[in-house]
Amino acid sequence: MKNNGEIRYIAIEGVIGVGKTSLATLLSKKLKAKLILEKYENNPFLEKFYEDPERYAFQTQLFFLLNRYQQQQELLQYDLFNNYIVSDYIFEKDKIFAYLNLQDDELKLYEKIVGFIERNIATPDLVVYLQSSLERIIYNIQTRKRSIEANISEEYLRELNEAYNYFFFRYKNAPLLIVNSTEIDFVNNKKDFELLAEAILKPNHSQIEYFNPSKSHV
Repeated sequence: MKNNGEIRYIAIEGVIGVGKTSLATLLSKKLKAKLILEKYENNPFLEKFYEDPERYAFQTQLFFLLNRYQQQQELLQYDLFNNYIVSDYIFEKDKIFAYLNLQDDELKLYEKIVGFIERNIATPDLVVYLQSSLERIIYNIQTRKRSIEANISEEYLRELNEAYNYFFFRYKNAPLLIVNSTEIDFVNNKKDFELLAEAILKPNHSQIEYFNPSKSHV
C-alpha cells in the first residue's frame, strides 16, 4: 500500500489512556487524512464489562470484533495510493483482549470466528505503538474522567499494559515504530507533536524502530 516508500496508511496503537486517539486525530488533521476511530462508546457491554469482567467479556469482545471488521471492509474500498488514512487501532490487537479476558471455551469459539474473517484485512504501512508507564496511563485516565472508565482496576491496566508490550515486541506484520510516550505531551505541546510526526512520516521505515522523545529533547 506504499507509494515510492511513502507512508499512506498509519495505525496508532497503545493501551487505554495512552493517547492513541488523540495522536491519530492530530495526525489526520496534519495530513488531511481519512480518520478511522474505534467507536468504543457504541459498545453497549463495555461499561458492564469494567464492572463485571468475567460475565461480560465475551459479549464485549464479539461486539468490538464485528465492528472492527466492518470498518476494515470499508477501508479496503478506499484509495490508499492517493489518500492518507490514520487509524487509532489495528485489527490484530483484538486478540490481546481476547487472550486476556476470555475463558477457554469462549476463546475457542472466538478463534473460529476470527479465522473466517481475518484474511480480508488491510495491512498498515506503519504501526505506531505508544508505550507508556502504568503511572502515566492511570494519570491520563483519571485526568480525562470518562464515566465509562471509572471502574477500571489498576490490576487490569497492569495486566493489559504487559499484554500489549508482549504483543508488540513480537509484532512482525508491518513496520513498527515503538514510541516512549511517558514523558511527552503531544496533545498540548506542539514541539512534542511535531517531533513525533516527523519520526512517523519519514519514508522507508525498517521493520522495527524505537523513538524516545525525552532523549531527543536533550
